[in-house]
Amino acid sequence: MTPAPALHHAALRCRDLERAERFYRDVLGLEVLRRWPRAEGEGGGERSVWLALGAGGFLALERADAGGDGPLAAAQARAPFAAAPPGWHVVALSVDRADRAAWEARLSAAGVAVEKRTRFSVFFRDPEGNRVALSHWPEAVAEPVEAGR
Repeated sequence: MTPAPALHHAALRCRDLERAERFYRDVLGLEVLRRWPRAEGEGGGERSVWLALGAGGFLALERADAGGDGPLAAAQARAPFAAAPPGWHVVALSVDRADRAAWEARLSAAGVAVEKRTRFSVFFRDPEGNRVALSHWPEAVAEPVEAGR
């Protein structure tokens, strides 16, 4: 039987690429793998930052420009996904069950509120409002602790 695929990468469209990078790099400890500059005529700075997730996977933070009349805006207007708002449903990052409390303490110290807890995962939002989870499935905790307790 073929093993299930592991996470290759997840892409997240961000209104504020620099702020999103700081969150994923500084709060969650993801290492920057690669930076992709904007093409000539699209303005300065980067269009994408890739962050390592482990096991070869990565998180691609992509700049979501709001309008404009340059080549990037024209390309986004032609692309079928261009009308989609920034964000995703959830990206679950793997952590060890034994480290769950330490991760919750790290989130709390960074001012990140836990929205939901299950026996396998802790859910919260990044600075852009995107849903993220830290998961240790299939290893469960005895009972999830409600957010705010």
